[in-house]
Amino acid sequence: MREGCGIRSAGTLLVVTTTTRVFVARLAGAGVFDPKADQVGRVRDVVAMLRSDTQPPRIVGLVVEVVGRRRIFVPMTRVTAIDSGQVVVSGVVNLRRFQQRPGETLAIAELLDRRVTLVDPARSSDPVPATIIDLGIEQRPSRDWYATQAYVRTGGSGLRRKGQARLVDWGAVEGLSLPPQDQGADGLMASLDRLPAADIALALQELPERRRRDIVLHLDDERLADVLEELPEDDQVEIMQFLDSERAADVLEEMGPDDAADLISELPPEQAEALLEAMEPDEADDIRRLLVYGDYTAGGMMTTEPVILAPDATVAEALARVRSPELSPSLAAQVYVVRPPMETPTGRLLGICHFQRLLREPPGALVSGLVDTSLDPLGPEADIAQVARVFATYNLVALPVVDPDGRLLGAVTFDDLVDHMLPEDWRDNDGEGS
Repeated sequence: MREGCGIRSAGTLLVVTTTTRVFVARLAGAGVFDPKADQVGRVRDVVAMLRSDTQPPRIVGLVVEVVGRRRIFVPMTRVTAIDSGQVVVSGVVNLRRFQQRPGETLAIAELLDRRVTLVDPARSSDPVPATIIDLGIEQRPSRDWYATQAYVRTGGSGLRRKGQARLVDWGAVEGLSLPPQDQGADGLMASLDRLPAADIALALQELPERRRRDIVLHLDDERLADVLEELPEDDQVEIMQFLDSERAADVLEEMGPDDAADLISELPPEQAEALLEAMEPDEADDIRRLLVYGDYTAGGMMTTEPVILAPDATVAEALARVRSPELSPSLAAQVYVVRPPMETPTGRLLGICHFQRLLREPPGALVSGLVDTSLDPLGPEADIAQVARVFATYNLVALPVVDPDGRLLGAVTFDDLVDHMLPEDWRDNDGEGS
C-alpha cells in the first residue's frame, strides 16, 4: 500500500476547485501544499495507467519531490485542489520513495514526445502521424482523474520543428499501447529545462535507459557536465557509454578537473587514456596530475582551478574574478596570491585573500598587502582525516594545497571534502533504513 503514515495535513477534506482542464507539462515544478499553506514539495511527474487506445488513461497520482530530494507518491485521492500552478493535498501521505509499478506510466517522462496516430471515426481519411506535446487531465464526477485530451503536433517531429499544434480528444489517439518507436525528447526537455542540474540528475536516475539516453543526447556539453557532477559514479560511467569519444572529451573539458579526474578513474584504462588523448592538452594535463594522488588525499580531492592572482592585482580585479557565476561559493570565498607562473602548479604561494577582507578595502588597494599568511597550507598527500581536522579547527570553506617548494597545486573545498566523507551511494540513499 502506498498510503500510510507520513505527512498528516490538518483540516477537513476540501472540495476540489480546479480549472476545467489541467495540462501535465505545466504541473511540472508546481508547489504542493497542505491545507495550512505549508509547502510539502514540488510536482515532478504524473502517474497514469494506460488502458485501451480508445479509453482515456486513468491518472492515479503525482510524483512529488520532498525534502532531501526524495520522490514520493501522492495518490490523486489526496489532491483537493489544483489551481494557479499549485496543488493542495490533504490527509495522510506516505513518505516512502516512489517506485514505479508494472502498468504505470510516467506522463511527463514517458508520454510526452511519443509518436502516435490520429484517427477520426466519423471520416474515412487515413490516420495522421502526430507527436504528443502535452496531456490535458480532468476530474470526473466520480472524483477519478483521466487524461481526456492530448495536445499534439502534426506535420513535424518535435517542438523545434514546424508543424500544426492542436488539441484532440483522447479517442482520436492511437498507438500508445504499442512500444514507443523513435520517441523524441523535446517535450521532456522543456519540462526539465528550468530545473537545476541536481534535479535533472535525479530525474535521469528515475528514467528508463532509453529515455535517459534521449535526454543525455539533447543536453548541451556544459549542461551535461553540470549534471554528471551530480550523479553517482555508476551512472556517470553508464552515460559516458552513450557518447562518442569526441563528445565525451568535450564534456570532460567542461567539468571541474577534480570531478573529471574522479570520472576518468572509474573508466576502463583503455577508454580513459583515449579520452585524455582526445582532450585539449592543457585540460588533460590537469586531470593527469590529479590522477597521481589517492582519492582520499588532499591532492585527490583538490581542484586545480581556484582563483589565482598576481601580487600586483587590485581589490577591484579580485572582486571581479570572484563574481563569476561559474564559481562555486566555496571557491569564490577566497583568492590565492602567487608568484608567476599564474596557472597550477604556480610560483610560490604568498598567501590567501579572503572575500570578506576584500569587501572592506578600497578598490585600488593591492591584494599583496591584504594576504593572510597565518594558515599553513596542506601537502597533496595529506589524508582525509587530516584535511577534515584542519577545516573543523579553523572553520574554513577552502584550503590551499602546495608542493614541497611552496607552489600552489590547487585547493580543497568544503563541498569536495563532504562529498568524499559521505558513503559512495549517498546520492541514492533517501534516508530509509540503516
